[in-house]
Amino acid sequence: MAEIYERLGELLTIVLMAVALGMDALSLGLGIGMRGVLRLEMVRIGVMVALFHLLMPLFGIVAGQFAGELLGSLAKYVSGGLLVLLGGHMIWSSLLGNGEQVADYRSFFGLFLFSLSVSIDSFSVGVSLGMFHSDLLFTVIAFGLFGGLMSVLGLRLGHGVGERLGEYGEAAGGAILLAFGLIFIF
Repeated sequence: MAEIYERLGELLTIVLMAVALGMDALSLGLGIGMRGVLRLEMVRIGVMVALFHLLMPLFGIVAGQFAGELLGSLAKYVSGGLLVLLGGHMIWSSLLGNGEQVADYRSFFGLFLFSLSVSIDSFSVGVSLGMFHSDLLFTVIAFGLFGGLMSVLGLRLGHGVGERLGEYGEAAGGAILLAFGLIFIF
């Protein structure tokens, strides 16, 4: 019975991390949505963000598994430290308000940069999870699904929601990652 609870706890942790990482896509989607986005553009952005939120943690997990083998028992502390740093960076960035997008998301290059920018932290979390040997398939699917859905949600809500909520959304996601990092360390 304890194994079932442990497995459920692991799955819940991955889902919460996926939501936390999706907060960045949500907050930036809010900003873009306030400028007006067509439905087809919302779908394109959502699919591209989902793809990057799927691939980046996959690459991170592979790198993390390799690093975990090299670090051995220290992997727990290194991966927890990475999550603390990433969460702190997300909180710091949201407080500074430097989330302005300079690339036009309507072009392929701009969409690529937007998707990469909201997914790059998924790589770092993937490295941490790779050191713990988490469920690879569930992790990448959850990260991709939540990243894509939350970006589309941000775009949809952008018309009626102020810019401030987006900044708080990123800070909330950072706080979640920071908390998990501390839990992993201690």
